[in-house]
Amino acid sequence: MASSGKILPHQTQVVAVLIPFAAQGHLNQLLHLSRLILSHNIAVHYVCTATHIRQATLRDKNSISNIHFHGFEVPPFASPPPNPNNEETDFPSHLIPSFEASSHLREPVRNLLQSLSSQAKRVIVIHDAAMASVAQDATNMPNVENYTFQITCAFTTFVYLWDKMGRPSVEGLHVPEIPSMEGCFTPQFMDFIIAQRDFDKFSDGYIYNTSRAIEGAYIESMERISGGKKIWALGPFNPLAIEKKESKGRHLCMEWLDKQDPNSVIYVSFGTTTSFKEDQIEQIATGLEQSKQKFIWVLRDADKGDIFDGNETKRYELPNGFEERIKGIGLIVRDWAPQLEILSHTSTGGFMSHCGWNSCLESITMGVPIASWPMHSDQPRNTVLITQVLKVGLVVKDWAQRNALVTASVVEKVVRRLIETEEGDEIRQRAVRLKNAIHRSKDEGGVSHLEMESFIAHITN
Repeated sequence: MASSGKILPHQTQVVAVLIPFAAQGHLNQLLHLSRLILSHNIAVHYVCTATHIRQATLRDKNSISNIHFHGFEVPPFASPPPNPNNEETDFPSHLIPSFEASSHLREPVRNLLQSLSSQAKRVIVIHDAAMASVAQDATNMPNVENYTFQITCAFTTFVYLWDKMGRPSVEGLHVPEIPSMEGCFTPQFMDFIIAQRDFDKFSDGYIYNTSRAIEGAYIESMERISGGKKIWALGPFNPLAIEKKESKGRHLCMEWLDKQDPNSVIYVSFGTTTSFKEDQIEQIATGLEQSKQKFIWVLRDADKGDIFDGNETKRYELPNGFEERIKGIGLIVRDWAPQLEILSHTSTGGFMSHCGWNSCLESITMGVPIASWPMHSDQPRNTVLITQVLKVGLVVKDWAQRNALVTASVVEKVVRRLIETEEGDEIRQRAVRLKNAIHRSKDEGGVSHLEMESFIAHITN
């Protein structure tokens, strides 16, 4: 076990143990939540595989010095490169060996919980829904409480439950047409998730990285159908104010953004689990060039299960002469990009995204509208929330056409609509209004602030 920090010396404290799932969008959200809990003077232990602790801390540039990290060894797992040529689904099935390896954390987690529970007044476990089996022993310890963190938005979870119940009418709630789950997951991953649901009965409540200011009606509807377990909307977890760094510590793309006009740049990034075929890369490149709009495009392959495995990651080839032609107009970033900093910059006017919930939240908390291109998992349904419920985005790729190539003309059209039309301005204004509502909700007396205070009181009293 690799651990930083000492275990508590006496019996009075409440401590929190956070157990993220072994994928970047999950690691990131619970690291943000760790900081929020820490700010209430509650010691935080953050637990995952040694590889994924290293990944989470490498990519996070904020203060993490007071978090106790526990990186446990798990059996070696395969870490193949992503396969963009899978015809059935874009789900990152190459990561499944690393997901399955993380289920071996049950024993070290049990030992850590026993050690903490013998010294602390109360231990609060917050585990990713996909890590329920790892946290199951918490239920047998008298002073340990066990909360499930739902990785996606309340809307997408509500829709899933509502669908399962036969789509009953819900008073005062409009549910738009919902895309099918077909193509969202592989059967192997569905089996993994269904196995985790068997441990749901041990949960003392559910935590979401969202706010009632964003999707209060869906949270309330879920509370009515969730069987009496408490739901806590404690988000957004990510910081709302991004400090401008000294020039020597800034990413090159930030200096480039400083030179652009307000709302003139589209940021293009498809998260850490997306790989494209060469012909799709070519269409995106051509569409961006033809749009004649400024852009930052993060062009990197999907993460492997172990990002440190030493084998080179694939470098995407761009059309001949493309990088010469777009000098001054676009910027290609092939390494890790500071997404929150980019989204918070006044020059950023839109975000072409896979619509993972982490990216959605980061975008709407910065008031940036989304051009939504869902790939797998919860993303098709998150797209509905963004484009039809909140109306802060446009659709690039309809889920019903998920196996079709998105052409350059579609990319060009969406970028132009978002950046240079009145329609785009209206969407941006709605995004800014939503951002302001979210920021107010986090101020003292706001709904998100009160919810966090209520949760902290609940776990400490």
